[in-house]
This record gives sequence, C-alpha cells and structure tokens, in this order.
Amino acid sequence: MATYDGESITVVKDNGLVFSVFDERTLMTLRGAFAIGHTRYSTSGSANWTAAQPVYREAGSPGFALGHNGNLTNTDVLAAEAGILPGMMLSDSDLVAELLSMKVDAGATLTDALTRVLPTLEGAYSLVVLEANAIHGIRDPFGFRPLCLGRLGTEDAPEGWVIASETPALDVMGASFVREVLPGEMVTLTETGVTSMQLLPPAAPVEKLCIFEFVYFARPDSYLMGHQVHTARRRMGERLASQSRVEADLVMGVPDSGIPAAEGYAAASGIEFGFGLVKNRYIGRTFIAPDQAARATAVRRKLNPLRENIQGKRLIVVDDSIVRGTTTRALVAMLRDAGAAEVHLRISSPPFMWPCYYGIDTPNRNELLAATRTLDEVRDYIGCDSLEYITIENLRAAIEIDDECCDACLTGNYPTSTPVTIAARGGGQ
Repeated sequence: MATYDGESITVVKDNGLVFSVFDERTLMTLRGAFAIGHTRYSTSGSANWTAAQPVYREAGSPGFALGHNGNLTNTDVLAAEAGILPGMMLSDSDLVAELLSMKVDAGATLTDALTRVLPTLEGAYSLVVLEANAIHGIRDPFGFRPLCLGRLGTEDAPEGWVIASETPALDVMGASFVREVLPGEMVTLTETGVTSMQLLPPAAPVEKLCIFEFVYFARPDSYLMGHQVHTARRRMGERLASQSRVEADLVMGVPDSGIPAAEGYAAASGIEFGFGLVKNRYIGRTFIAPDQAARATAVRRKLNPLRENIQGKRLIVVDDSIVRGTTTRALVAMLRDAGAAEVHLRISSPPFMWPCYYGIDTPNRNELLAATRTLDEVRDYIGCDSLEYITIENLRAAIEIDDECCDACLTGNYPTSTPVTIAARGGGQ
C-alpha cells in the first residue's frame, strides 16, 4: 500500500497474504486521505520483494506511487528507446514508473508525463497512480483489465471516491458503484471530486476485456460489462449440459470457480448437484504456483475429497479451465483414489491453446496441454473417462457478448502486436 498524508508518500509492501502483511499495527501507521493498494501473484523470475507494488519514484514532490494490473508487450522496445540497459528494470510496471519519472525530472507534471508516456505503451494496463492530493486511474485503450469507479456517501453528498479492479471491493467498504472506467480513459480523484480525461482513443470498436475474467479471475459477485459473473458462470454450465449428455449420479464443481457452472449443469441436465471436494481456504490458486511440481503438490493441500459423497458414484466434474493440466490430472487421480466409479470432466472454457501476453502467466505455448495434444490425448493424459470443453460460441452466449472481450488464449486472435511479432519486425523479444 502507498498513502499520502499531506506531506509525504509512505509505501509498505511485503511478500505474503494481505492479512499477514497488513496487520492492525501496520495499518495504524498509515495516515492520509489518499491511498492505493495492490496485490499480485509471482510470475516467472519475479517472486521477490522488490517486484512487489506499488512502485515508488521520488520524481517531483513528494514523488509518486504506481500500481499496475496487466502485462506490456513492448517493454524491450521502450527500454531501448529510453536508453535503459537490459536488466535494469525489474518488471514492466517498474519500467512505466521509470519512464514517467524521467519526464517529471525533465520538468513535466505527472499528468503531462502520463499523457506523453501512455501512448507509447502496448499491451494491457490498468493503473492507479498516487501523487500529492490526487489519485489517477487509467485503463489501456483496449480495456483488457477491469477498473471501476465508486462513490462513498450519496450522489448529492459524496464523502469520497474509490477506484477498484472489482466491484465487490466497493461493497466491502460501503461504496456504491458509479461506472466502469472506459478504455483509454483517465479518472482523477481529488479532495474536490472526480475529473475525467479521454487520454487515448479506444483502440477497438468494442471493449476487449479479458474473457478469463468471466471464466476464472473475477469473484463471482463481481459485475463486469454490466453482467454479474456468477450468473454468467451458471449459464456456462447450462450450455455445457446442452452440448452432450452422459449418464451420471452426481454433478460436482471444483471449488471455487467451477461451482457456479456445476450448478448450471445440474439444473439443465436434471442430475443431482452435490459437493465432492472441500477447499482449504488458506491455500492460494494452484494454477499460479511457480512450477509444475509445486502445482501438483498444492492440489492435495488445497482440496480434500468427501469420500462418502463420491464413493461408487459416476461423477460429472465441472472445472473452469485446463491450462497446463498438472493440477487437473492430480485432481482426477484424487477422486479415483477416493472411490469414484467414473470421472467425466466438463470444462466451462474452450481449450486454452495460445499464450497470453496481457497478464496471465502462460508465455510458452509448449506448456499448454491443449496446444500440443488432441482431445483424446488430453483425456488420456488427465485420466478421466470423458472430456468436453464448452465451445467458444456457447461461452460467448453464456456471457451475452459477441465480439467483445479478448479471447486470444482460446482462439489465437490477438488484438495487439505480441512480443513475438515485435521481435519479427526488429524490436527484440
């Protein structure tokens, strides 16, 4: 977190879960009416304290702090153009802060620096930037990552303003949702209210919010593009059930993101819905563990089977996705060890076949199970009795979108240049 107390900016950050880093004693030391916070999972090569955000720079008075959600695709090009040597920057977020700092040191205001630097960025970024008496919230021109505006108090008598990546954050603090920040827009919060600037023109006719926000990343009680995520996930399950039928005794979801789709599948199929796994609430997402061995080990620490519910049963197991396949394989083996008679796997996203360059840690296509195997080969590797993915058409119908949303990880249709294409035109990789 970073706070501004009227004189200086204080930054406190550490590795670990939020409630262990920010205990009551730490929070009591953070003063001021302006604050930003950020959490992130470790991507390859950056699981260290220095890569944690917010990033702080002393440029200007009292400097500024920056939080970034997403990934840039032209970091090497930007660094080279700015004369920054390879290895000097810890991350793309650090590079953005450095580019802004260079402009401010040269005499620009932070707002001017943002208007000059952001048009040079390619890829995904939702930003919050804290300076003296102001917080700026910015979305990239495609709107890859979510960002919304909330209000404390009433419309006639606002008591404060909030920017958040998900709407439940507003609910927790008693703020009301105002609207989503638009692609390419910068909203600025000050003591006198909110101002808006269309910093960059939208880069596409329709917003390209990451489709995996609906499938996996967002909380089920979030609202994105006017749609509640839980409702969309239930419809994914309903659509899955309509694609094919299989005889089974129980429909169960993989906690937590697979459960709404399992509820929808059960309702549409008429097969009983039940719980077959209990989740350890103190274990994070296994998909984002730093290596495959760690992911496989984490499955048994994260999930435990309800043996009496599944023993001898033909199970339809609904999960949100298969990325590398390591955790899914371990999960199926766990269910069989617990006595499941059959395991029929149903996935509420199409095959994940292409690397994401916009914020999901899947940079290597060879690591993606569905990219290198046929459906039958994926089924055999995982060890389930049958496997079915939702079609891209049914996924879009469940979310109630058409061409909106970026689905490059599922289709290979990237809205921007990627590091590979940038390298091909001589920009490095």
